[in-house]
Amino acid sequence: MPLDATSAEEPKVFVIHENDEWVEPLRAAFEAKGTPYEEWHLRDGLVDLTQSPPEGVFYNRMSASSHTRGHRFAPELAGATLAWLKAHGRTVANGERALQLEVSKVAQYQALRAFDIQTPETIAAVGPDLIREASGRLGFPLILKHNRAGKGLGVQLLRSADALEEHLASSAFTQSIDGITLVQRYIEAPEPFITRVEFVGGKFLYAVKVDTSDGFELCPADVCQLGDDTAVCAAPQSQNKFEIVEGFSDPIIPLWEKFLAANDIQIAGIEFIVDGQGNAFTYDVNTNTNYNPVAEAKVDMSGMDAIAGYLTGLLDQQYALSGRVAA
Repeated sequence: MPLDATSAEEPKVFVIHENDEWVEPLRAAFEAKGTPYEEWHLRDGLVDLTQSPPEGVFYNRMSASSHTRGHRFAPELAGATLAWLKAHGRTVANGERALQLEVSKVAQYQALRAFDIQTPETIAAVGPDLIREASGRLGFPLILKHNRAGKGLGVQLLRSADALEEHLASSAFTQSIDGITLVQRYIEAPEPFITRVEFVGGKFLYAVKVDTSDGFELCPADVCQLGDDTAVCAAPQSQNKFEIVEGFSDPIIPLWEKFLAANDIQIAGIEFIVDGQGNAFTYDVNTNTNYNPVAEAKVDMSGMDAIAGYLTGLLDQQYALSGRVAA
């Protein structure tokens, strides 16, 4: 769709994305608050650099896994759009730097280390021969994963050189869309779970315990799908792999908040794992965060409602609009 000033007559929230299903609960939250909004679906598009963008607040939730839905160049188009918005001084939640980190775990790890946030030992490699070399440097067990991924794409636990060879020769081995495979030291937790910490407006919202006993390809929105009329879980609630940790507290939270602020990220989910010695390793920053409706319902919380409230507040502050439902 064309992206220019003709697409809006009044200031509103613009949502930049490429997956309609993931935006459904955000639409409902905007409508409940009476927030004017518009979606820019970037499966394709036209950015007219001779025109100015419309007035409003922009929320970038472009996903690193867009290519799995047939939207190979959506992140690149999002990058062009965000550069255009920045040049015209528009307010953007999760701007250019957020997109850079979304599509590269290598960039994420370097940015996290700048704040002394511990990440797993990792080597980036292109091609099977260099993956073998990297595995020899790190030793086993190790994990392979895509540098540009989302949803745990390409994650494979390998406990030996023989297992690596078998995997590389199988159809299960796939290249990252950017060609870069991460060879990463496996962090073994005493119990099979990781923790995902959600932030809205750059501040801690809540933490979720995620069961990884069946693997790592987990997206909160995919495990409990949204039905046509209401939020329903595809599996029995007793099998839900997501559980919000009430009263979660950790001394690393302020460091994560500083990291987010420094990288112009306002909305994110940060995942970490704790080993048997109590060492915490941050291994993923998701700037296109989704939420699990079953887990949220149990504690009466809503991440999308928090996002809608935050963006509505930005819109009201910038344009002195009235008549909104209080966030």
